[in-house]
Amino acid sequence: MEIPIFIVYFTGMADLLQTDIKFLSGVGPKRAELLAEELNIHTFGDLLYHFPYRYIDRSRFYKIHEINSQLPYIQIRGKISSVEITGPKYKKRLKASMEDDTGRIELIWFQGVSWIKETLKRDREYVVFGKPTLHGRQINIVHPEIEESEKFDKQLISGLQALYSTTEKLKKNYLTSKTLQKLITTFYQSNKPAIQETLPERLVKKLNLHSLEKSLFTVHFPSDLNELEKARARLIFEELFFIQLNILKQKVHRQTHFKGFVFPKVGDYLNGFYKDRLPFQLTNAQKRVIREIRIDLGSGKQMNRLLQGDVGSGKTLVALMSMLIAMDNGFQAAMMAPTEILAKQHYETLKKMLGEMPVNFSLLTGSSKKAAREEIHESLIDGSLNILVGTHALLEDTVQFANLGLVIIDEQHRFGVAQRAKLWKKNIQPPHMLVMTATPIPRTLAMTLYGDLDVSVIDELPPGRKPIKTLHYTDSKRLRVHGFMRKQIAEGRQIYNVFPLIQESEKMDYKDLEDGYFSLKQAFPSPEYAVSIVHGRLKSDEKDFEMKRFLEKKTQIMVATTVIEVGLDIPNATVMIIESAERFGLSQLHQLRGRVGRGGDQSYCILMSSHKLGDEARLRLETMVRTNDGFEIAEADLKLRGPGDLEGTQQSGIPFELKIASLGKDAQILQYARNIAIEILEEDPQLDAPENEILVRQLKKLSRGPFDWSVIS
Repeated sequence: MEIPIFIVYFTGMADLLQTDIKFLSGVGPKRAELLAEELNIHTFGDLLYHFPYRYIDRSRFYKIHEINSQLPYIQIRGKISSVEITGPKYKKRLKASMEDDTGRIELIWFQGVSWIKETLKRDREYVVFGKPTLHGRQINIVHPEIEESEKFDKQLISGLQALYSTTEKLKKNYLTSKTLQKLITTFYQSNKPAIQETLPERLVKKLNLHSLEKSLFTVHFPSDLNELEKARARLIFEELFFIQLNILKQKVHRQTHFKGFVFPKVGDYLNGFYKDRLPFQLTNAQKRVIREIRIDLGSGKQMNRLLQGDVGSGKTLVALMSMLIAMDNGFQAAMMAPTEILAKQHYETLKKMLGEMPVNFSLLTGSSKKAAREEIHESLIDGSLNILVGTHALLEDTVQFANLGLVIIDEQHRFGVAQRAKLWKKNIQPPHMLVMTATPIPRTLAMTLYGDLDVSVIDELPPGRKPIKTLHYTDSKRLRVHGFMRKQIAEGRQIYNVFPLIQESEKMDYKDLEDGYFSLKQAFPSPEYAVSIVHGRLKSDEKDFEMKRFLEKKTQIMVATTVIEVGLDIPNATVMIIESAERFGLSQLHQLRGRVGRGGDQSYCILMSSHKLGDEARLRLETMVRTNDGFEIAEADLKLRGPGDLEGTQQSGIPFELKIASLGKDAQILQYARNIAIEILEEDPQLDAPENEILVRQLKKLSRGPFDWSVIS
């Protein structure tokens, strides 16, 4: 039996917002199921926090004689003078004539014909909203919104009408943007709620914020743009503030409750490596980062540091030197990478860097043989294995260390928080943690995803590296590009040629890898030239065989998909050609470009595209040509595509959904919210003060919601 709405109201405001959405008039069990499934709306509160994505100005009413087909959406008042259904049975349409004191206009519907005809009454005044179009010499409006004037005037709808995101499935069940607004209207008309504040009164006054109650109402029913901006500012601040407060509170808790292993000395391992094996002079950025890490390792607090650095900036060298410090203090180290290719690459790099040094290190991946695994397990437990490099295989329960003191995670965003936590449990006391990424993270995203970590940045390339020259050509310049490739090959260089697809797609007009491979074989025939091909559908041994051929310079051109985005370090490869470059996101283009320029020779990235480009695609390619700065590119990518799609796929590191804030647009508010959170925690680290009880209550509520903010770290 459904609970009458007036009974729900008297259970109290907090309970009201937690009330199942099916009890709101106009919803019911079936619609409630759809709203939960499609929009994650389970309660009255969820409905209120389903914010509009934009607004239409409905403050003006046009006269019919003012209307022309060049106008955007318009609104008119008038009376229906005639209604008729025309056309054959299978293609019916409804035509209604509407008149005011200046003229007549036709309204046309192709769907819901019979139902709409029954609702329209002649000589009654209606409000119509829609896009005027020209059909022959007659102006008409197809599928307009229409409502009786009397009902329209009683609604809460303001001059700025909110539009709400919905889905095709909801639309088919008549849960449109307009329906969602009607449900929110019903909520306010039925309950006249007094929304409880979620921020301390002193903070609301200090920051001159609107109350939560006023902000929520205004964002759905704004009276003007000025009031709307004030309401949005309050809601954006609150959303970002609680994320930052949660992250920083966790950081305070960790620093208070988790002691770290103390690595007080630098001994033979690091000194020997620095004296005899250092491959090149450290950059000032690398020296600064190593200093920051050494301070952490000697502080007695557990290190949790994010190391950012562009492809080729020397992060692996910093990681190795950090692991050698752990060894100097009698501890083991582990290095985890997201793919087998990248793990093997790290293993080979360590082997090359360490040379004959007395360091025992091994590689553990999903394809490691049973005998090798058993040997690794034994040497880990007896402490004779100093460094273990591997993939997710390191997380297995059978992998136990004698004394794990430092964990390094590469490409952190590809691992979940739960996976990172598993490594914490490999020792009674959590090991120090250094997470690395070659994907430059915009400042706002770093503050949100990794706000509990200290951040180090390597913003210099090693000496001898030359900036990569990036060029953009359309397909009409193909012969010119081939000529440049022959010149580079004649000088002993190698070339990557990357394609977005493996096989031709009927839906997308992009160069495909198989077609590209055969075209290149014709343009660069054997025996003078040799071409490798690598893609995700090849078996692991086939992929390794092709990569080995390229590494050993047996082939001059590698045709590949984005599997080479990470994991290949070939200094002799100086040209990266990216086909259908308009299809790739900025971050991915930058990652691919980073595969070249790893030696001392001048390297090039050539972006091939169709001559037909959309504005966004053109902007991406222009950005790539203009700058090599990974952080500038990451900021541009965030503004273009948002945080959920930074690398062409959904960003797995973001465990929550922002309801109203935008990390691309609201950077200033985010920084401000973080500063306020820092101030509060400096005064009251545990939030024990009575005036902060409201903050603790809200944090608990958010951690129980559909998006658990407590896991942001």
